[in-house]
Amino acid sequence: MSNYESIRGTRVKYLTSDPTLDSSTEGQVWYNSTTGTNKALVQIKAWSSGGSLGTSRYDIGGTGTQTAALGAGGYGGSLRNNTEEYSGFTWTAGGNLGTARYGLGMAGTQTAGLGFGGFVTGPTNSTEEYDGTSWTSGGNLGTGRRNIRGCGLQTAGLAFGGNFPPGGPTGRTEEYNGTSWAEQNDMANGREWLSGFGIQTAAIAAGGTPTPVGTSCESYDGTNWTSVNSMNTGRFGLAAGGIQTVGVVFAGSPSPTATEEWDGTNWTTSPATLATGRTQLGGAGTQSAALAFGGKPPPSSGTTATEEYNSNINAITQAAWSSGGNMNTARGYFSGFGIQTAAVAHGGNLSPGFTTAVEHYNGTSWSNQTSLPATYSGQGASGTQTSGLVFGGSGGPSNPGIKSDTFEYNGSSWTSGGAMGTGRSIDQGRSSAGTQTSALGFGGYAPGGARSETEEYDGSSWTAGGALPAARNHHGGSGTQTSGLAFGGMSPGLVSTGLAYDGSSWTSAPSLVYAVRNAGAAGTSTSSISMAGSTTVPLNTTTNSQGYDGTSWTSNPTLATARRYLSGVGTGTAGLAVGGQPPASNATEEFTGGTSVTTASTLTTS
Repeated sequence: MSNYESIRGTRVKYLTSDPTLDSSTEGQVWYNSTTGTNKALVQIKAWSSGGSLGTSRYDIGGTGTQTAALGAGGYGGSLRNNTEEYSGFTWTAGGNLGTARYGLGMAGTQTAGLGFGGFVTGPTNSTEEYDGTSWTSGGNLGTGRRNIRGCGLQTAGLAFGGNFPPGGPTGRTEEYNGTSWAEQNDMANGREWLSGFGIQTAAIAAGGTPTPVGTSCESYDGTNWTSVNSMNTGRFGLAAGGIQTVGVVFAGSPSPTATEEWDGTNWTTSPATLATGRTQLGGAGTQSAALAFGGKPPPSSGTTATEEYNSNINAITQAAWSSGGNMNTARGYFSGFGIQTAAVAHGGNLSPGFTTAVEHYNGTSWSNQTSLPATYSGQGASGTQTSGLVFGGSGGPSNPGIKSDTFEYNGSSWTSGGAMGTGRSIDQGRSSAGTQTSALGFGGYAPGGARSETEEYDGSSWTAGGALPAARNHHGGSGTQTSGLAFGGMSPGLVSTGLAYDGSSWTSAPSLVYAVRNAGAAGTSTSSISMAGSTTVPLNTTTNSQGYDGTSWTSNPTLATARRYLSGVGTGTAGLAVGGQPPASNATEEFTGGTSVTTASTLTTS
């Protein structure tokens, strides 16, 4: 059997504490005898999903940072004047451009932006300035052009490249002083659909078309452009973020998922790839925190997809699933509540048949408890092992119909609570949140199809809350009555979209990494998990899981048992996946989330 010494030629260091950790020691491996862990310093590079744009489009302009970005213009069936602002979580509408256009260049910040050039009825030289609320006219470019790029600030902007028929792709460069543009020395290679990043006196231009300049890069010093090392992957329609010495480029054709990092001298291909391959997108941010939005995923006509790129050195203990004790009754399409070490499972479908069985989990094994008053499946659930709530559901042959029943649980017995206003199958997932005295039920299925109603429980009765923007069922839910999440499901087709509830209304939230239905779900509004489920229609069963950290969803390690219609309990870092079907399962798996501590990466625990 190979060991580290035979492979690397050195032994793993045996230390009582972690060494000083920074990027200069990347790749170092050691054993921490105090914590009993093997550790290695590695760079974590990954794309994760962010909140979707409100308007699907490509050839969109972008500027700003990952948590304060600005997107404007573009094309989505027609010229767009829409402006949207990104908070690091969601996009909101800003003031419209005075002139709708696509292929424009942008510079500046979310509250002091600059938009210039682009295509209207032909290439335009129009410039507009944004103050965080509205756009006003600025000085015109000397040369009107489309598919242009820019960087810098509103009062010190740089515009370069683009296309101005009949001249074609150009290397023309102009500087903006907050009032007017002045022409500078041209790039060596005329090009359009290129990317760029930096400031007015220190910029990089990368990629573009026509070929062979797809890999070509040039550096600007405020006076002249100089050729520098080429990218590894030639492409056009790409986006970028960063400064002259530390940058990143991503997407573009013909490599729509590729990412490369620039260190001021060389390009390195990142192992992270975009989930949504695309070209002609918007970009913003830095090498360690970039943003990709909109664009054209071949062969579609546009997307709202937003993804965040992070390249950091973190101390991460690997997330993992492990086997727990099996339930006494195998079942699917049921619900549960509580935490990983003190959970309750109740009711469900035996395939065939229904059950009233209730079980407690203590972190190791399940024990039978007082049964439900009648058979139910697909109920909503919330609360703890000693103070729980179940509601709605389908009764089965011995208790026919879609139900509005509510039951309160004290850890040993069930009592009736106030009935829901709308009887429905809330789904096993659970499409519910909160506690016994402050619960939330939303969506689900009732005669006639999927539902959009939201109801709030105060410990005795249900009242109507803000409805979902669109009916959905078979979705996941987590959080509390005043800070809830809904994600995935059917609406009416399979969706990945997320929604957030503030106690009165639903707004957009980050989307799942991939669309899923009939998954287990659990957690809080800042720490949630989606477990297994179906990712296709007709239904399949998967072992996939996804985690939410309050900002974005990322892929988790996979479960050992593929299933759908399972129950989820706990949080995004201490979850429990229980049961499921087909066939009816009694399998229990425990999830331990990764932890970020300092600047190392924990690979295994001894």
